[in-house]
Amino acid sequence: MSRIESVGVIGAGVIGSGWIARFLLNGIDIAVYDPSKDAPKNVNKVIQNAERAYAQLLTSDLPKRGTLTFENTVSDASKAADIIIEAVPERLSEKQSVYDEIELSTNNNVIIASSTSGILPSDLQAKMKQPERLIVAHPFNPVYLLPLVEIVGGSKTYKEFIERASSIFTNIGMFPLHIKKEIPAFIADRLLESVWREALWLVNDDVATTEEIDDAIRFGFGLRWAQMGLFETYRLAGGELGMRHFISQFGPCLEWPWTHLMDVPEFTEELVDKVSSQSDEQSGQFSIHELEKKRDDNLVDFLKVLKENRWGAGNTLKEFEDRLNKTKKRTDFAKLDLTAPLLTLKTKVRKEWADYNDHMTESRYLECFSDASTEMMAIVGVDEEYISSIGSYFTVETHIRHLDEVLIGEGVYATTQVIHGTGKKLHLFHYLYHEDDSLLATAEHMLIHVNLKTRGASMPSELVINRVEAVYEAHRKLAKPEGLARAVGDKV
Repeated sequence: MSRIESVGVIGAGVIGSGWIARFLLNGIDIAVYDPSKDAPKNVNKVIQNAERAYAQLLTSDLPKRGTLTFENTVSDASKAADIIIEAVPERLSEKQSVYDEIELSTNNNVIIASSTSGILPSDLQAKMKQPERLIVAHPFNPVYLLPLVEIVGGSKTYKEFIERASSIFTNIGMFPLHIKKEIPAFIADRLLESVWREALWLVNDDVATTEEIDDAIRFGFGLRWAQMGLFETYRLAGGELGMRHFISQFGPCLEWPWTHLMDVPEFTEELVDKVSSQSDEQSGQFSIHELEKKRDDNLVDFLKVLKENRWGAGNTLKEFEDRLNKTKKRTDFAKLDLTAPLLTLKTKVRKEWADYNDHMTESRYLECFSDASTEMMAIVGVDEEYISSIGSYFTVETHIRHLDEVLIGEGVYATTQVIHGTGKKLHLFHYLYHEDDSLLATAEHMLIHVNLKTRGASMPSELVINRVEAVYEAHRKLAKPEGLARAVGDKV
């Protein structure tokens, strides 16, 4: 899978800024050209939105953030890039002018990806010296959250550039959809355009307001489309007999004069005013930033549910998180610093972890400590492979002290001290901290090693025994934790 180091972004509007945020938070360096003096400020707002969304969306740590520089020319933003994202306004001549500058400053192996919403790639590449490296990579707003990117090659595009681009986008958590036949507006925008045209007629003819049309979508078929699309949804509508039954039953209605899809209302000032005023009445009480936050919150929750259910876009998110986890390098046991409690957890408090006061609930404290125990087990060699073939440690006793409260979005981390570790027994003491290193809670766990086939207590492997005893011998020299062996409300 292609891993890149740097990206050039030409144009930092809504789409360009979304690209910048997604690449940057994937640890990739970005060089940007945009003539607007407000570009850095606007890009920073989008990055902040993305960071806020990812903090809720991901349980894995992203790579170290890439560097972001704003250059004075297209050439300067392009010269060190592995791939160049063109996101300038939808004017063919302007895009072609940008390609002239890019080609003068890059070698012919660098991918040029246009974010155009509908211009054919063959038209875009018509005046290029190396047209084989141009593709369309059409994303959807917000680019840092929505995984779909439509990949379209022109008549002169080489297959290798499409494949490399698809791999690059997959690596940053996107779902590249290769559209194999050129067509204006590609797939998604053509579908959106048909709904948009019909919606304008409904407003124009005073059948519905902008809010009523949005309600029809978001409370009805929009929820189905978001996780099954169009055809799979209609397949279900056909019942046990499937799509063939649906088409035979509902197909004839396509000949009925229900829609205006072959016609467009005249774009009069009256229609523009009507749509604008109704939209203002519908959403004018919210700022754009408030609407962006609400949009991102809803998308985050929806994507997380789809991930848990292993469905649709949730699979893309799951695969992305799995890749992030695989890139984590566990410290060689021999190089661990055993002179202090070991770091066993680093995470953020997610929205679903909190109560009505936005405080983390009691059960989530236990979940944090359980994850810390799991990490401690992995450190001493009880990883997934070990568990599948030999055994695991089971918790037989737990005591938690809640010392402070923590809110949604706050970072927390845990360290673990081995109180006793010989034979079958593993006695752990966990400290849970705020990001500012103040103590949030502690937990004491007693674990017993179990053979998962017999479900009885058993001795760990020699490797695990040796590692546990090594940590135990080092941690015996540490001060005993305050609260060790304490019962509820009682000091020992």
